[in-house]
Amino acid sequence: MTSASAEDRRSPAPADDGPGALRRVVPPARRFLARRKGVLVRLGLWSLVESAQAFLVGFAVAHAVDEGFLAGDTRRGLLWLAVALVAVLSGAPVVRGVFAQLAGLTEPLRDGLVRRAVDRSMALAALGGPGGTDRAAVSRLTNQVEIARDSFAGLVLTLRSFVFTAAGALIGLLSLHPALLVVVLPPLAVGLALFLVTLRPMAAAQRRALAADEALGDHATRSRAALRDLTACGTGPETERLGAELVAEAAATARVLARWAAVRTTALGVAGNLPVLALLVAVPWLRGRGVTAGALLGAFTYLVQSLLPALHTLMTALGAAGARLLVVLDRILGPAPMREAAPASPARAPAPGGPRAPGARQAPAVELRSVTLSYGVRAQPVLDSLDLRVARGEHLAVVGPSGIGKSTLTRLVAGTLAPSGGEVRVAGRAVTGRAAAELAALRTLVPQEAYVFTGTVGDNLAYLRPDADRADLDAAVRELGLRPLVERLGGLDGPVRPAELTHAERQLVALARAYLSPAPLLLLDEATCHLDPAAEAHAEEALARRPGTLVVVAHRLSSAVRADRVLVLDGVAAVCGTHEEVLDRSPLYRDLTGHWHGEPSRRP
Repeated sequence: MTSASAEDRRSPAPADDGPGALRRVVPPARRFLARRKGVLVRLGLWSLVESAQAFLVGFAVAHAVDEGFLAGDTRRGLLWLAVALVAVLSGAPVVRGVFAQLAGLTEPLRDGLVRRAVDRSMALAALGGPGGTDRAAVSRLTNQVEIARDSFAGLVLTLRSFVFTAAGALIGLLSLHPALLVVVLPPLAVGLALFLVTLRPMAAAQRRALAADEALGDHATRSRAALRDLTACGTGPETERLGAELVAEAAATARVLARWAAVRTTALGVAGNLPVLALLVAVPWLRGRGVTAGALLGAFTYLVQSLLPALHTLMTALGAAGARLLVVLDRILGPAPMREAAPASPARAPAPGGPRAPGARQAPAVELRSVTLSYGVRAQPVLDSLDLRVARGEHLAVVGPSGIGKSTLTRLVAGTLAPSGGEVRVAGRAVTGRAAAELAALRTLVPQEAYVFTGTVGDNLAYLRPDADRADLDAAVRELGLRPLVERLGGLDGPVRPAELTHAERQLVALARAYLSPAPLLLLDEATCHLDPAAEAHAEEALARRPGTLVVVAHRLSSAVRADRVLVLDGVAAVCGTHEEVLDRSPLYRDLTGHWHGEPSRRP
């Protein structure tokens, strides 16, 4: 017995690895920056001032010590310290000027990403049909656009600051004594290399976290929009279980992201502490090479005040903001996911069993492989190792006593209930865990209590096929015998008030809606129980003429007689065949036949 697979659960796929994302993101990034050369030039000029500031601080401290205090000239030492103080105080107007120019980059980026996200969502929605709604657009328009703007701003600030501050500090170290660079640069490089090792797994963890966030948001949106359907079909517990799994998956990705953040923090500590320790250890060696005490103090100033803070900020930005920015831009700027083509509508679909290419093989419409379903670990199975194949275009009736598992079977085939074991496939595709939009393209389930909503008659009939035109609606009304009801309600544009309809009228509306559905498989779970025998026969015959496969949980013997085959569930062994074959092989079916006819059952 094979266990049911959940690998087909669809969630927004994360973007691919870094190189592919870079190839998609870099060209539009270049175009964006090329259109804002003026802003970049002004930002660069302010950054040059910051570079000079970083150079002056360490340089002034070194000369204050060597030429001032150690030389006995206190006045000169104080003058050099005053230069360092002016350099430090000049940081405030520099920061103000930088942020003024930064807005010229971040706000146009945000506006452009919002336009792109809206265009992408509208283009996907224009495809129409099942799967045509881009529910992840909510995450892109709110959370992801803000992440992109903030990450981009942080990255521009830190990259600019590091490049110009590091340049000023390294030039200052070189001006004090070349030996200082020999001591400081190797540990800096080691720390930076250790950090770079974490970038790719950190970006992968960020992609998975965003994908989990979108999947959870998509599930919440779908569940909120389908509350009435979930209640009508009794699939609330299954939806709740899937939601809990998505929450757990989002939490797991967050934990992985946190672990890599801890590794990144360790790399930051190495890069921030090793250069200072190396300089302290190398003091005797440096003194022997003529490095003065003022030069050493200036070197420590460069490290502590300029170089190491800039490096720390850079590594933080690349590890967090940079990874987030790359992932988010790839998700927003990348191509919109293509929707799978929906099956042809009933009015236009080729008849089942029609001409096919030579040698072409079609999967069964429905296939159950050793399917077992138990409502608890110790509970007796409702279905036990059931095997079933329903051919495309076939009409199957399911019969059995109440509580034997007929409705459970339809829910398993519909994908709203997962088996305890085995596999359920529709049109060759596993249905367990599949997204609601994909399931809607494969099958339509009509429950015993029909769902009708407040709106027009046409809206109710076209609920599963929004692109149905007037002719399609008229055809469904004609085939299902709805003309008297539609005329009484005022035509296709007449209002429907569910409380004013009888159970039978609601069922007729739901059956006509199912007739229009583009799904190739119809599942009727005693969906004609409120109809009189003549209306039931008319409806089932119309649905059987519809191109596709029909599976009916029979309410009357006539439903079983009309079907191509009958599946009898008796709690011990399932029997499947034509009416005559099952009548001969199944004692339960003979008993049911006698009950339906009001006659004693025929004994073997």
